[in-house]
Amino acid sequence: MSHTAAAVNQATIQQWLQSKMEPAAIEQQLATQGLDEASIALHVQEYKRVRNAKKQLTGFVCMGIGAMLGFISCVTTLINPFPDLYYAILYGLTGLAIVVIFIGLYFVFE
Repeated sequence: MSHTAAAVNQATIQQWLQSKMEPAAIEQQLATQGLDEASIALHVQEYKRVRNAKKQLTGFVCMGIGAMLGFISCVTTLINPFPDLYYAILYGLTGLAIVVIFIGLYFVFE
């Protein structure tokens, strides 16, 4: 029984994401259901696209938070409202911003 024009079911994709299945296991599961190679490739491609989209969203959120921390650090350093905390803000908050940005870059480019 071969289903050549099987549509990708988004509910099934979400179930695979929740169970964190590997693409090889998905291929094997779909092959046992009787789908042809083109449908299996389409399902796996859609699964990878949705999985990577979630990672990219996390990455862009981290980069945005890091950019805001960096901006706050820059402005606070220039205004210098707390002279005792000048070096903590200059090096601490800026360093934290850079780390958060690089974590975001990792998620985007993984």
